[in-house]
Amino acid sequence: MRAVTVTPGVADSLELVDDHPEPAAEEGGVLVQALAVGVCGTDHEIVAGDYGEAAPGRSRLVIGHESLGRVMEDPTGSLQPGDLVAGIVRYPDPVPCPNCAVGEWDMCRNGQYTEHGIKALDGFARDRWRVPPRFAVRLDPGLAQVGMLLEPTSVVAKAWDHIERIGHRAEWQPRSVLVTGAGPIGLLAALLASQRGLSVHVLDLATSGPKPELVHALGATYHSVPVNDLDFEPDVVLECTGAPKVVLDVMCKAAPTGIVCLTGVSSGGRSIDFDAGALNRALVLENNVVFGSVNANRRHWDLAAEALARADQYWLSSLISRRVPASRFRDAYSPAPDDIKVVLDFAA
Repeated sequence: MRAVTVTPGVADSLELVDDHPEPAAEEGGVLVQALAVGVCGTDHEIVAGDYGEAAPGRSRLVIGHESLGRVMEDPTGSLQPGDLVAGIVRYPDPVPCPNCAVGEWDMCRNGQYTEHGIKALDGFARDRWRVPPRFAVRLDPGLAQVGMLLEPTSVVAKAWDHIERIGHRAEWQPRSVLVTGAGPIGLLAALLASQRGLSVHVLDLATSGPKPELVHALGATYHSVPVNDLDFEPDVVLECTGAPKVVLDVMCKAAPTGIVCLTGVSSGGRSIDFDAGALNRALVLENNVVFGSVNANRRHWDLAAEALARADQYWLSSLISRRVPASRFRDAYSPAPDDIKVVLDFAA
């Protein structure tokens, strides 16, 4: 069968293998026919040789962690042939740590987790794949064209779960949300904010292309000005760029008792002249919270599946900039300026 693979740590080793072995039974009881995988920044880093780890005893890694497929078989009977599913990316560590032991593997404390297509587990960019039943998430049949968005949606579902848990430390009545960055994570974060009935603002550098229209279609307000030029203080901020100045600016911009969730990952190596003492004073005296969030557990995947099922399917499909057949796999991993989400299509 076909599989898109890399040699981890080796730049430009991307290859479509035509004779990759069928998924082994020990990978899981649920056998899935791949429909598509989404491509994200993590994939680009792996292709560049900056990241990634092959399974023990293997030199190459099948990439792809934003999955969509149809069930071929499930011996437990919990899923039926033809069901639309996505595979959960992260698995708990084998020790396990206290969090992994109770199903909160997104909060793994010892770093011994594994991840499909990223760390020590082959990914979903192959014609067929297997997962254990509890790591297969059933999707609404109407998501057949956009279900690969479940993985990034699970990330923001977790972010909102934690925001709301923190918010209820006191009487909490948020009104406004600021999302910085209008990539897939930012737009999906804005979607979940709009589903909560909040006043949603999205800030991004782009002044043309599809991003402003996608934001307006949610009933949200689009901004392309510096954070400090905004004329309101958001109750909630979801920072999705990882840009150091934006990260610092949103910490200062949040309203009293505000919550700032950092989902963007900074590259590091850049210093900024900044008054850390003033920031500390503001955070303490205004009871603000800043926290980081990454990955998701089964609870968040299920919340994400519900959110996508409620969303406008035309809007979701508009997030997909390009659908590339697996035979032209290199095009899928070559970014274009106006790309939001690129999909590698195994069903074409």
